[in-house]
Amino acid sequence: MTDFFKGIEKIRYEGPESTNPLAFRHYNPDEMVMGKRMEDHLRFAVAYWHSFAWEGGDPFGGRTFERPWFDGEMDAARHKADVAFELFTLLGSPYFCFHDADVRPEGESYQDSTKRLNAIADIFEEKIAQTGVKLLWGTANLFSNRRFMGGAATNPDPDVFAYAAATIKANMDVTRRLGGENYVLWGGREGYETLLNTRMDQELDQLGRMLSMVVDYKHKTGFKGAILVEPKPQEPTKHQYDYDVATVYGFLKKYGLEDEVKVNIEVGHAILAGHTFEHEVALASAHGILGSIDMNRNDYQSGWDTDQFPNNVPEVALAYYHILKAGGFSTGGTNFDAKLRRQSIDPQDLLHGHIGGMDTCARGLKAAAAIIEDGSYDAFLEDRYAGWKTPEAQAMLRGERTLEDITARVEADNINPRPRSGRQEYLENLINRFV
Repeated sequence: MTDFFKGIEKIRYEGPESTNPLAFRHYNPDEMVMGKRMEDHLRFAVAYWHSFAWEGGDPFGGRTFERPWFDGEMDAARHKADVAFELFTLLGSPYFCFHDADVRPEGESYQDSTKRLNAIADIFEEKIAQTGVKLLWGTANLFSNRRFMGGAATNPDPDVFAYAAATIKANMDVTRRLGGENYVLWGGREGYETLLNTRMDQELDQLGRMLSMVVDYKHKTGFKGAILVEPKPQEPTKHQYDYDVATVYGFLKKYGLEDEVKVNIEVGHAILAGHTFEHEVALASAHGILGSIDMNRNDYQSGWDTDQFPNNVPEVALAYYHILKAGGFSTGGTNFDAKLRRQSIDPQDLLHGHIGGMDTCARGLKAAAAIIEDGSYDAFLEDRYAGWKTPEAQAMLRGERTLEDITARVEADNINPRPRSGRQEYLENLINRFV
């Protein structure tokens, strides 16, 4: 044990009436929701990068956090691993997630960096066995180092492409070794800053080739987890090739990967793309590519991906409604891709952020389940689209009617439909009954 969280005991569920800031008020892992334990629905994960690698800086100022592992090499990385698993255990989080750059210092060469990654993986392997905390997903940081300033898979230099491919392989190997249930590709700089120096068709083909190799390697090695792509519209590049769920699905279709790859959707990225989070979740579900989620929120005044812990129950409830309607998570889960504010410098702040986020998600999940179990909302949707169940409507949908056929019926039956209310205000009131 370290002394970073000295004196703090495991966070327990104490119920809605509790005033203890170091207790759950709504997240009860053993509570049954729609016949399943809450923990098994939500599948919480702690993000290694924001919790342990972020220093509290912003564009106008540097480090505000003082962490004993920030300055140092492998000994510091080992200490960070000790503290990380203490946090996972205190929270009772069943999973964690990481980038390679979060857990080990950069080496002088690819071989040195990979050796360091595997040394930390040795520690992770022991701690997973000791604590029961599992790996939800691993990924490679292919955006921070200056070698990736022009992209990784989409870089104009084929040697950068090759370095990125080797780095992905190393991280896939570690993820599989640790029993990770997914592998995520987040193209932090897979986009362009200006079309003046960009061949978009070339870069898209490079990205498609890289993703195809990742899928091939998954099958070759017997990795049972899902391959996930995380959409993001901009920041830091002007335009990302994985802009949103719709863009990713079109990309997957173009390169024949729609049955092999799913998406990891982040709340903050959905907002930057001009969507609601539930829109992105519902669209991924409609396309059959819903994999996992990164739970956070943005500050709507900043226009930046601020990665704050979630606190809006109605928004979270609508997202979990669509997740539950899609059958829930299989390999995916709820990863807190969220970080403290730069003034929240105390160790306890890490606990407060996660406790609040977990409670918010628990309330959202229970509200979503109540909406489904009540049935009023689903009954409204069923009634609104009931006309499409008639034989003639089904024939149109199946392509059994031409424009001429449909026109003839409209004229013969003197079809002149009257508008029907969408009842948005009623539905908003209905949803609010449950949150």
